Amino acid sequence: MKLSVTRDNLHAGLGAVSATIPTKTTLPVLSNILLRAEDGRLTLSGTDLDISVSVTIEADVSEPGSVTVPARKFAEIVRELAAAPVHVIVDGVEIRIESGKSRFKLFGLAPDEFPSAPEIDFDDSWKMEAGLVQELITRTSFAVSTEESRPILNGVLWQLRPDSAAMVATNGHRLAKMTIELKGDGAPPEADLIVPPKALQQVQRLFDKEGEIELAHSRNHLVFRSATRLVYTRLIEGPYPNYQQVIPTDNDRIATANRDALAAAIRRMAVVASDQTHRVRMSFTNDKLSFKVQTPDLGEAEEEMAVDYKGDALEIGFNANYLLEVLKYMPDDDVILQFKAPERAATFLPASGAPDYLCLVMPLRLLD
Repeated sequence: MKLSVTRDNLHAGLGAVSATIPTKTTLPVLSNILLRAEDGRLTLSGTDLDISVSVTIEADVSEPGSVTVPARKFAEIVRELAAAPVHVIVDGVEIRIESGKSRFKLFGLAPDEFPSAPEIDFDDSWKMEAGLVQELITRTSFAVSTEESRPILNGVLWQLRPDSAAMVATNGHRLAKMTIELKGDGAPPEADLIVPPKALQQVQRLFDKEGEIELAHSRNHLVFRSATRLVYTRLIEGPYPNYQQVIPTDNDRIATANRDALAAAIRRMAVVASDQTHRVRMSFTNDKLSFKVQTPDLGEAEEEMAVDYKGDALEIGFNANYLLEVLKYMPDDDVILQFKAPERAATFLPASGAPDYLCLVMPLRLLD
């Protein structure tokens, strides 16, 4: 294999793929990146067996071929090179890297040792606007669980229907759901897929918001594809909890507040909140929201702000961190907060009603 490529293109390609390389592995080839050169293109691939990423860059290929190269050392070498063409010459598993007056030699592994990509039939693939996929991921994946006790909640539920796509994530204490309408040709097959958030992070990193992403899935895998990017991920298996059961439909105490002002007040209260519960007490009355925090052996804090509130007076407690996350991803300047009772789940929606977005936060029990 013999090729030439610009240093910047190679550096960018390695940066895109390196995030999937495991830091520790008992399988040596997983510490390597697969290089495959053909037809004026160089494809770089990395995998941790759960997620696989491939990136294609332009290259002047004089001899096609493939090899696996130690990922970390190859990336460090390319990062330190000057902005000059990089020549890569491969003889067996010996890889020579030349640029300007710099010369390096690395020893890789045979390409047939590299895990093959899962087989997925693209005959039933569909396309979505990349910007919409990015929006779904951004607005929901923050709510996913990081605890290992309920592995099914470690993934994002992607509900695909012929005319819509919805993503849902929850850790049992907070929930985020966003739905978008699908228009045009190539409707997705109806399916409920549970996608690891790490794979969705790779999609956010690798795909531009412009253009389209082609998708296809098998029973165990999902793939995102564009002309120069490819992300395979293993799906999380098992039934996702019936989240619809916990979304209240009868919350009749309603407040409308400015998102940024509300978040700023909560951040101030969180300074003296308990490190264990992060509890903030919120009291709603006519057009006023009062905050209060009392933490033994630390101190107290109080604040008031104006809100548009309709309903009986309400006193309720929340984990300040959960509230701040919800407000961070709320797409409108104003947010609607809906309550029923101090022990019932509260919902948060954009005041404009668009997009179709909802967050839910479970309250904390208040201590007198």
